[in-house]
Amino acid sequence: MRWNQHFVKANNKSLVLHSIKTHAPISRAEIAQRLGLTKGTVSSLVNELLEERLCYETGPGESSGGRPPVMLLFNQKAGYSIGIDLGVNYILGVLTDLDGNIITEKRTSFHNLTYEQTLSYIKNIIYFLITNSPKSHYGVVGIGIGVPGIVTKDGDILLAPNLGWKNITLRKDIEEEFNLPTIIENEANAGAYGEKCFGAGKENTDLIYISAGIGIGVGFILNDELYRGGNGFSGEMGHMIIEVDGDKCRCGSMGCWELYASEQAVLQEVKKLAHIKPLKNDDINLESLIDMAKEDENILSLFERTGRYLGIGINNIINTFNPQQIIIGNRLEMAKDWIEKPLKQVIDDYTLKQHQYDLQITFAELSIYSASLGVSAYASENFLKTDLLNQS
Repeated sequence: MRWNQHFVKANNKSLVLHSIKTHAPISRAEIAQRLGLTKGTVSSLVNELLEERLCYETGPGESSGGRPPVMLLFNQKAGYSIGIDLGVNYILGVLTDLDGNIITEKRTSFHNLTYEQTLSYIKNIIYFLITNSPKSHYGVVGIGIGVPGIVTKDGDILLAPNLGWKNITLRKDIEEEFNLPTIIENEANAGAYGEKCFGAGKENTDLIYISAGIGIGVGFILNDELYRGGNGFSGEMGHMIIEVDGDKCRCGSMGCWELYASEQAVLQEVKKLAHIKPLKNDDINLESLIDMAKEDENILSLFERTGRYLGIGINNIINTFNPQQIIIGNRLEMAKDWIEKPLKQVIDDYTLKQHQYDLQITFAELSIYSASLGVSAYASENFLKTDLLNQS
């Protein structure tokens, strides 16, 4: 009975805080009306949130007769979260406040590192972000890391083929180093959540996020919830076979989608162009190729081909899930000017017409920050839930 009361109180407190976060500035009376709670209950819970510095009072609002109400605001600067987007050839780290605003960031590039070397890079970025976090009541409250691979519900990495990882305990290694709650999530799921919370997906309940980097991952928001599948492994559609007897993939299969429609595909195909060969490998990257495509028809054709292949896989996804929205994100989003038209042409030509009604195909509003902001939001939400449960 005592636990039930404790849980109900924590749940109500969470609802009150969410109302303040979402609808601020808001009065106690408005919160009570929205949630169907008594004014006394709301007042008591707000007083606790004020003591915990998770909200604060501001000047009076408009009066509907009588004394003007005191308005409440969420204190997003009560603490800070770290979000790490671990790519195959880069690491992007952001420090955000509790409302997802980026305070500072750090990025590094790498090639073919061991797990231990990659771990060292991640730790260095986290130390930088912690050191550069503003003073706050709670300090840094948690860490989220998005990884391009198969992640269990407990945060263990079973397989990340493009990193060459199997059975990696990244969460344990990070928590031991920093003594902070750490969440490990598939980076496509993180990207989907980031776009849902802060970006292009805010208005839709059924959206699918395509993370097109060196590999391809897919994150599903269905009925307003992140869909992970029975064991948490959904979204590995980069390994959907689109070419029978096609090229060999690092996953062990052949003809996988990501071999033809990713950053990796662009970088591999450009090596076959004779006029590119004199350039050093360091000069050939996605950014430089995007710039060169403005004047080089061969590179432009390469991007258009990649866009068509991206469209083929997306066509299969649309015909299967009938989503409201497809969002294309991660690094290939930077090539939007070159891949958008051929991609949409494939959808127009081949996707079932019934599925095209009211379908939005957009590119990530958060650009390269979708995944890092998604895992940072997980870390912030985990802190708020844990804090409310412990304090209630």
